[in-house]
Amino acid sequence: MTQRLSLWKSGIKAGLLAGLMTVLISLMGMVEAFSERQIVSGLLSMDETLLGIVVVFMGYVAARRTTHAHPLWVVINSLTCGFITGGILLLLILLGESVNLRVVFVNASPKLYQLLSFGHGMETAALLFVAGSLCGLFAGALYMMPRSARKMLTVSLVSIVGAGILQDLIRPTMAAWEPLAGLAEWVFSANGLTEQGAAALFIIISSVTLFWSLRGEAIQKGFKKLPDKGQRAVRLTGILALVFILLVLPQILGLFLSEVLTIVGLYVLLGLGLNIVVGYAGLLDLGYVAFFAIGAYTTGVLTSPELGFFNLSFWSALPFAVILGIISGVLLGIPVLKMRGDYLAIATLGFGEIIRILVLSDFLRPWLGGAQGIGKIPKASVAGYEFGMPQELYYLILAGCFLVIFISLRLRDSRMGRAWKAMREDEDVAQAMGINLVATKLLAFGTGAGFSALSGAIFASKLTSVYPHSFNVMISINIICVIIVGGMGSIPGVIVGAAALVGLPELLREFAEYRLLVYGLALVVMMLVKPEGLWPEAVRRREFHEEIDEDEAAPSAAPASG
Repeated sequence: MTQRLSLWKSGIKAGLLAGLMTVLISLMGMVEAFSERQIVSGLLSMDETLLGIVVVFMGYVAARRTTHAHPLWVVINSLTCGFITGGILLLLILLGESVNLRVVFVNASPKLYQLLSFGHGMETAALLFVAGSLCGLFAGALYMMPRSARKMLTVSLVSIVGAGILQDLIRPTMAAWEPLAGLAEWVFSANGLTEQGAAALFIIISSVTLFWSLRGEAIQKGFKKLPDKGQRAVRLTGILALVFILLVLPQILGLFLSEVLTIVGLYVLLGLGLNIVVGYAGLLDLGYVAFFAIGAYTTGVLTSPELGFFNLSFWSALPFAVILGIISGVLLGIPVLKMRGDYLAIATLGFGEIIRILVLSDFLRPWLGGAQGIGKIPKASVAGYEFGMPQELYYLILAGCFLVIFISLRLRDSRMGRAWKAMREDEDVAQAMGINLVATKLLAFGTGAGFSALSGAIFASKLTSVYPHSFNVMISINIICVIIVGGMGSIPGVIVGAAALVGLPELLREFAEYRLLVYGLALVVMMLVKPEGLWPEAVRRREFHEEIDEDEAAPSAAPASG
């Protein structure tokens, strides 16, 4: 009996957890708030999608953690998870019908119970068992599918959900471009995707994903077999195509999406600088926002007529901002040379707070503006062309990103880059090999600080003002999250991480207070599914997969050794 119960354990645990999550989502008001939005018009609403994703994800976890390898037990556990989740939601409806939960939970309204019971009250509430079980069965089937089929189905469904959520941004963008105006009407309705649009999107995405799963490796091998000239030609063609797309992007996307791109670009600049310090050199710096503030305030002091000190142009002030950032990075590095890990993080965190308090203080108010900040900072301009609007400022940030990426690539493959990576792996061994730890650490701090100061200077020009509250510790935390989510030490990972952690929350602003909750949930899921990052460095990817293989091999090896 105990052995049989252990086979059900993963399904029961996942079901209870999924039930609690769906009840929490319901009582927080997310189900009612999202019920008006459609993913596929007349077929699938956003609240149903949200609840379904929770059940399918937990059903997949239950299937993955099933101790018995037989497919029947995999299906039983995922089915159990869905069945229990449906039962818990049914209990919520029954409790809400008999007790006034609104005394404690404001969102426990009759409309919520009606939505959970598919719009027909208690008469159809029992269908929750059926809906939950179907989601659980789908999760079990998804787990047992071949990897290529699972990837194809997952990417296609996620694309449909993403297109439905971002319909208010995608549809006007397509409609504004005349060749795609008719297509936008065919794919999108007034609220959500049309049925034919969802079907077409599913077919296109699944076909591309399946083709790459089956032929992607062969294409990569074929590319490697090309002569050097052929490989260079293909790479150059790809780079030129990417540059062309990036140059025309703001003209296609419009004002709002261009503004989102400028914010993402600033975080890419910051992330590339911190990637030098944390990703390459392995130095955990939580005071990185200090250099961002130094770059912004240096630009403000040198250019703002409000203070009346120098009245330089943006381009004249930029070298001073970057140089002062580098000097500050080196000065920070000197007292923390012998610190590692948590101690280094706490020391750098203190440095960041010191800079913020200094710029906020009344003592430096005549020079830095105090709590009032610095205003009337001129925008950057070239030959009379002013980088004012987001669609224009985008090109300045893009040029900065290209410059920093080029420097980062050159540093990564240089002698100094290899010294940073050796120091990241083991400082004692690196020192024994003849690496000068003092110079190596100071160069890492200085280089990262210079990139951050560059971003701060552009930020000051963008807003035409700087204030102390713009440079709190959460900026440093967000940048570290960008690097971890994107992939430590990976330059493409920084870009992808910035798009995921900075771009998506900006795009989801229409969901008001719920956007950060969904954002946090997505982070948790991502770290469980892909802990090495979205686009990790090759070495880091191998390290994570070797650890996973060892963990999976250990249980099977243990009985044999006994």
